[in-house]
Amino acid sequence: MAAHDAWALVCRLFAGGTPVLRATLSPRDVDTLSVLVNAVKPTTVDQSFVLCPHCQQHRAQVWSDGRGGRMCRCPDCGPVAVEANDGTALALNEDWFRQKMRLALDIESRDGIDDLGDGVWRLGDIRRSPVLLARDLTRVLQEPALLDRVRVAGGDIRVITPRPRTTRGSPFSVGIEWLALEERFTFYGGGIAYIRPGAGTELNVAADPWAPVHGPFSADFSWVILSDWPHGPIRCTEGQAAIFSALWSFKGVKVDGERVMLKAGQESDKPIDLFKVKAANKGKPEYEGPLHAYRALVESNRRQGVYWMPCASNLNHP
Repeated sequence: MAAHDAWALVCRLFAGGTPVLRATLSPRDVDTLSVLVNAVKPTTVDQSFVLCPHCQQHRAQVWSDGRGGRMCRCPDCGPVAVEANDGTALALNEDWFRQKMRLALDIESRDGIDDLGDGVWRLGDIRRSPVLLARDLTRVLQEPALLDRVRVAGGDIRVITPRPRTTRGSPFSVGIEWLALEERFTFYGGGIAYIRPGAGTELNVAADPWAPVHGPFSADFSWVILSDWPHGPIRCTEGQAAIFSALWSFKGVKVDGERVMLKAGQESDKPIDLFKVKAANKGKPEYEGPLHAYRALVESNRRQGVYWMPCASNLNHP
């Protein structure tokens, strides 16, 4: 559950948008800090008031004890010595967070991040679908002009925000997809992973989205577990997952490549096209991993133009 706890802390820090005192974190939150190496960073806060180091229930004013130290007076505990680390605070590394969110959604790097003000950003576009990231869903609902600023003809809008306690179902009309930050994303391998709709039970998937469900594949085919790959679960793009899902559905039967692409909803000529690694990404596990999985799991006959997945032939399908 370490990844789940780490992601819960990241979501809280993003929603708040302000530093938090380390002393206010729960033991489980503190345990996740060793995982969140680049996601959080130490920061400074107003040192004139601190949370009582003894009871951690009241904020009290700090003053010098006259001997080079500091004291505070808690309403319940009385005078309490204040150590230097009692004012230690942590904040979300927001630049890291927004860049990793773009990577999780496969947003092309040439698209810049636009700061729309007051906790709202346009992360970029996914195939003509603008993506908005906001700290507060209410802000977007109360200011529809934000959506008008990013809307493009023929493209839906994706809005990502933390989930409010009172919201159920989708708060937007047709053409706007809402992604709850806590449920549709998770912390993974030093970065952020996107959990596609239909991946399974929300809490279980968020805790372990790469758990094998279909042979070596996760519930939504976005992850592949292979024993001969030394870098852990392999994360696939949406298109790559669609190819694996299509081939799996044919249960190991040899199928014409055009039929595979039609089933996957992809426009490329051959399945392998979606797994090719650009020269600039050679040697990077996040790009080489899907290609390794494709070569390990997919068979083809180029002369006949057929493809099949042997591992899907002897397993029970849902």
